[in-house]
Amino acid sequence: MSSSSSAGDSRGVLYTVGAFICWGLFPLYWKPLHEVPALQILCHRIVWSALFVALVLTALRQWGDVRAAFRQPRQLGVFALSSTVLSLNWLIYIWAVNAGHVVEGSLGYFINPLVNVLLGRLVLSERLSRPQKLAVALAAAGVAWLTFSAGSLPWIALSLAATFGLYGLLRKMAPLPSLPGLALETFLMSPLALAALLWFEWSGQGAFGHVDVLRNGLLIGAGVVTAVPLLMFAAGARRLKLATVGLIQYIGPSIQLALGVMLYGEPFGPDRALGFALIWGALALYSAVGARELWRGRRRQPA
Repeated sequence: MSSSSSAGDSRGVLYTVGAFICWGLFPLYWKPLHEVPALQILCHRIVWSALFVALVLTALRQWGDVRAAFRQPRQLGVFALSSTVLSLNWLIYIWAVNAGHVVEGSLGYFINPLVNVLLGRLVLSERLSRPQKLAVALAAAGVAWLTFSAGSLPWIALSLAATFGLYGLLRKMAPLPSLPGLALETFLMSPLALAALLWFEWSGQGAFGHVDVLRNGLLIGAGVVTAVPLLMFAAGARRLKLATVGLIQYIGPSIQLALGVMLYGEPFGPDRALGFALIWGALALYSAVGARELWRGRRRQPA
């Protein structure tokens, strides 16, 4: 492998790890806003993200892809759907964090890769290997056990995994680079989000300007903390194989799980631990296949 390729891989790992660490630390960002309704936080996140990415697009002179997308009705329609699904994912996660469900939120992102595999089979007719089938079955057993032991379906985790999996599927149908894609999604949703914020303010329910300086700053900064990890992820993913990214992605939910249990004191007894163990077993199997493919790919590369 050449030194330039190795350096590119190293930068790619650094960017990708950085992105997943940022996503893992998200509960620390949303928790101080727990007194602000989740829907208002979401609306601020969309509006300030739209403004921030517009500034970045201008600085990098990358408006071409966005303008081209607005001239393609089919692509615009797919992005309207993807932005709706992404907003729903954001809303569920923000609510979950501030309602004391950080651990279950982390579960959603642990099982997301397996949901992606399942969606690929059901929607795109992709074939599943035997290890993939076993991994999906183990994860299903874990969810079934968590449902049985708690007496209720872990709907937060399943909703997060399903919405993010569906979002990824929609983005495959209308591919755009990460920054123009995020810009288009936030531009499509920002008129509704801005209208909602104005209505909250008019009706006396608005939080912005009526809370302390820290929380006002956090609401404004939501745009930056949304876009920056995505830009880091895009920069890293371009330099790495998909299998490598697949192994790194568990950093995010692992940090979220640790925060939920150790910092916020959420319950993680034997019943819940067993359900997570089944899902971690599924992920270990899934990751082993990816690691094997990565190792075989490196062996084939010339020195």
